Amino acid sequence: MADHTPTGPVELGAQMDYAEHDRTYKAFLALAKYGSLVCAAILLAMAFGFFVGGFFSATILFILIMAVGYFILR
Repeated sequence: MADHTPTGPVELGAQMDYAEHDRTYKAFLALAKYGSLVCAAILLAMAFGFFVGGFFSATILFILIMAVGYFILR
């Protein structure tokens, strides 16, 4: 059978930098949250612009969705 006992420092692992891990996790969550908001706002503004027929009104809707989404998600 294979022997799975640790034989050195590689198997024991290094000390974790928990502060860096926490910062990275929070940055990932913020990127996922606000990235989803941008994608949804773009899709809604594009659909609105297609069906209503106005670039200016779709741009205003995009800005409005982004502002409301920012206040909801923070």
